[in-house]
Amino acid sequence: MFGILKKMFEKKPPAKERLPFYDIICPYCFAKFHHEDVVFRAAHYRDDDETLALQEDEKLNQYRAKFGLAPIDLEAVIEPAMIPDENKIYSDRVLMGVSDKYSVVTKTRLCPECHNELPVTAGKYPSNIVSIVGATSVGKSVYMTSLIHTLQHVTANNFHAACIPLDNEISRRFRQEYEVPLFENGSLLDSTARTRRQEPFIFQFVFKDEDQAPLTLVFFDVAGEGMTDKDYIQLHAAHIKNSSGILFLVDPMQIRSIREKLIHQLGENPGKIVGMADEPREVVISLFGDFIAHLDTNKTNIPTAVILTKSDLLNALKSEEGEYIRTNSNIFQHVTHQGYLNLDEFNNINGEVRRFLAKVDVPFVNALDVYFRDTSYFAVSALGSNPVDQQISGIISPIRVDEPFIWLLYKLGYIEGRHTH
Repeated sequence: MFGILKKMFEKKPPAKERLPFYDIICPYCFAKFHHEDVVFRAAHYRDDDETLALQEDEKLNQYRAKFGLAPIDLEAVIEPAMIPDENKIYSDRVLMGVSDKYSVVTKTRLCPECHNELPVTAGKYPSNIVSIVGATSVGKSVYMTSLIHTLQHVTANNFHAACIPLDNEISRRFRQEYEVPLFENGSLLDSTARTRRQEPFIFQFVFKDEDQAPLTLVFFDVAGEGMTDKDYIQLHAAHIKNSSGILFLVDPMQIRSIREKLIHQLGENPGKIVGMADEPREVVISLFGDFIAHLDTNKTNIPTAVILTKSDLLNALKSEEGEYIRTNSNIFQHVTHQGYLNLDEFNNINGEVRRFLAKVDVPFVNALDVYFRDTSYFAVSALGSNPVDQQISGIISPIRVDEPFIWLLYKLGYIEGRHTH
């Protein structure tokens, strides 16, 4: 009887019909196109045939120039329109390869807009992309590092999956520039310079169940100032617009009504706390002006996790009376979701963080309600404690850092949600 009742209270996302193929969203430039529109990188080159000689790839080099990367020469690009239909190779009705005029097969598919190589799953599964946004100094780089580290070492195992970099270069860059400095050396990452545009970090959350689609994680380590600069945000507009989920980071120090209280409580050596960031509402307005205003309903349906970062700072505001936060708040209690989203834990944190933000920054919450149709609220600490003099003392112990991502897995139909009480 208990088992029957328990199943009645389990909440599963609606089953999505599996289509024969899907539009592809490039995880590099975020262009959206049909799978028949891909182009291919030749599998060989010939000095005696200029159409297949090593050559400059203009589109790829234009993309690389955006990130300060040098131009390179590569094998030729093959347009499928120039290939007879009998020389095209399909798998599950998706164009996956071509055989050139020398009968050499290539299955290296490229985005038609930027000529970067596409994931092997592109077109066979939905191109679900997750983006991180927030103003400067909210800790996007640190959160990204802590989240990917947690996904690889904890979350993936809890959901019978693996979190894998898209290629070796991304793996190397993430390890050397982010994971090793933070998790092995305990050094806080420098704020991303606005002029330092980096290629996106692309990971795939791949389930061991082969029938389950992978989720592509695309993290642009965008300088925060750019999120309120019209020209700069347009560079990443397609990224946000074509996302399937948004992680919207908010630093408590952005909120004017509690900033002075936090500084006063934290004493003379509060660590790296920057209170000059754009207020959260200004980032919402930037997003609205850039793409939400162009939607038919002036409202986006993209599930958006509103994440209060550096939650360990809020210890300075807790009290028995709970003017802002109660001593026994869920915010400070780490939770592990395993196999499903625990809806009781989710509802508790969602309600508490929304109430807190509505109390200290009601214009921000109202702006989210107006422009976003599907929001939930979370609190995370990427490190578990506040750094002092750019260094983290002791072991890094993230608090609830993967919970917003797990909620997005639930919203996108990858996992189920259950009530446990």
